[in-house]
Amino acid sequence: AVRLSGAGLGCPTWPECVDGSIKPVIGQDESQLHAWIEFGNRLIAWLILILALAALVYIFKRLRDRSDFKRLRLLAILQILGFLGQVVLGGITVLTKLNPISVSAHFVLTLPLIAGALALRHRVLDRPVIQVLPMTRNLTKVVTTLTFIVLLFGVVVTGTGPHAGDADAKRYPFNFRAVSWLHADSVIVLISLTIALYLVVKVSETPAVKKLFGRMILIFLGISLGQGAIGYLQYITGLPALIVGAHLLGATLVWIHGWRLNLTARLEQEVRIQ
Repeated sequence: AVRLSGAGLGCPTWPECVDGSIKPVIGQDESQLHAWIEFGNRLIAWLILILALAALVYIFKRLRDRSDFKRLRLLAILQILGFLGQVVLGGITVLTKLNPISVSAHFVLTLPLIAGALALRHRVLDRPVIQVLPMTRNLTKVVTTLTFIVLLFGVVVTGTGPHAGDADAKRYPFNFRAVSWLHADSVIVLISLTIALYLVVKVSETPAVKKLFGRMILIFLGISLGQGAIGYLQYITGLPALIVGAHLLGATLVWIHGWRLNLTARLEQEVRIQ
């Protein structure tokens, strides 16, 4: 919302919003709408810290006796450290007037934070781990890694395109058409490998794995196809903000479900350890 509304510099300084005030003030040079959108973004960030701290407290109070307590504690602490890293990156992003490198880093750091939060949830709730064959496990790793690479290409496309968060912000000096098609090609490879993973599971795995993990693969494939369609639609329609926003949301869903595949499919020795 900050980037698509052009509110990236609604609070033109950091850690204050404007000089002498941590919140927007009447009469500042930036519009009140942009200022409050950016300020709201900063407030929501602190809510995430509160939730991360609450998770750590819960682990110490309720889960100390679990065999994987140290792993749970580490995952919760990493969430807090990741948040602090995001705060610093957010400040750098504002102080550098939305330099595309810092903006990109701000989003990229979100990906391991999401992965860590999912891993923590997966363990705390004792979500099922499916024992698979080495070929399935290795191909799942490839799909997950490629998902991350696809999102990195998407970040470069966004950093090259028009939605910088401010009309005067710098952009990457790349050809937009070229990086867009490179991103699209990586999506095609990802979808192809996801189909290959589904076929490998259907041919070689047990009936239970075919049913449970096969369904997860199909969900990931469906979301990826939908995300690809939205991406193409935004490209041919000139990148309207609403569709770009839907594409950003879709990127998050793709990463969530891609990482769930990695969390769920494990080799026999990994299942025993977990």
